[in-house]
Amino acid sequence: MLKILHTADIHLDSPLKSLALRDPELAEAAATATRSAFRRIIDTAIEERVAAILIAGDLFDGQQRSARTGAFLIGELDRLRNHGVRVFYIKGNHDAENPVTGTIDFPDNVHVFDGRGGKVRLTDDVWIHGVSFAQRHAPESLLPRFEPPVPGAINIGLLHTSLAGAKGHDVYAPCTAAELAAHGFDYWALGHVHARQIHVQTPCIVMPGTPQGRDIGEAGPKSATLIEIGGGISIREVPTSILEFMPVDVSVSEGDSDEELRARIREALQAAVQALVSDHGAIRLRLKGKSARRWQMLRDRDVWTETVSDIARETERLWLEQLVMEIESPRAAAEGGTAANELGRMMEDICKEAGFRAAACERVDEILAALPPELRRALATNEASRDSLVDQITRAGQERVLAHMRGGR
Repeated sequence: MLKILHTADIHLDSPLKSLALRDPELAEAAATATRSAFRRIIDTAIEERVAAILIAGDLFDGQQRSARTGAFLIGELDRLRNHGVRVFYIKGNHDAENPVTGTIDFPDNVHVFDGRGGKVRLTDDVWIHGVSFAQRHAPESLLPRFEPPVPGAINIGLLHTSLAGAKGHDVYAPCTAAELAAHGFDYWALGHVHARQIHVQTPCIVMPGTPQGRDIGEAGPKSATLIEIGGGISIREVPTSILEFMPVDVSVSEGDSDEELRARIREALQAAVQALVSDHGAIRLRLKGKSARRWQMLRDRDVWTETVSDIARETERLWLEQLVMEIESPRAAAEGGTAANELGRMMEDICKEAGFRAAACERVDEILAALPPELRRALATNEASRDSLVDQITRAGQERVLAHMRGGR
């Protein structure tokens, strides 16, 4: 039985974006999560006695520069070398723009495919094919750069691609699963899309997903894919993530007391611990339902945030990533003519004015400029994400003002 471990989209030392300004107790675990996940991949490879690891792109994370990243990586690759494990690596779009990839002297157990493509023999009857990104963008299919399969052998292809497109991911090296299947390889080791997916069973076309989620958009446990070759090809998931993002919903009823709601939150977080696959969990807790005390709760959001954080810490495995209040007032329809509602409508109109919008964007830009670069990137990677941040802050401000006005009712 020949074993090979397939991973991709590791993004070494990438910050976990939603945790950049969060609980200080989580800071160290968050800062090293991608390294810990990669170390777990190496540990699994050694324990399973694999012949090789396939890294299907985005080992690094964009323009992040760190000699420590390179030193850590070499140390882990040397561990594989000491156990006779080979590594086959293609550069993805993030690797192509990362300066570290051009300066590392990889150990001799590592083969990096270039942009022209090629193939390497792993065993007498197993060949690894791969094509790297030569630059940041690959708007055309890379499939024509792959050689035909070696006759009478198992052929495995390494490709970083968005396939026919995926929500939340830019289009890179586009092609279809049908086109890959028609090429004649036995296994396609893909990368780029962060959600795990088996596109085709025969031949195997597998997107392993990222081994460590970075925000609530990449919720759930993450993994790598173990390939077993012997009388055919079989695959199975192996867990890799250290920190798992988890959405948790808690219902709110009209007559709930604070004690009843706290008890319900505790119950929900205990259930989350039982469902946790990774070492730790970062929860986004949503309070949903109707309550006559909606505005008091919005007014006291900071108190509820600390309360939920404390309950999460009691589990010793969970931290609060964010508290979201999706609470409706049963009296909302009857309050249409109140002064507070009139103020709410006025604020809505003001927020739509071009002058207010420009001033808000300017103020947010000033605050971002004062932050360290890594936090700035975590909060706003481009103009669109900056605009989204302005919208979030504006809505939160409106809610807070109205909460203080209505909170005493």
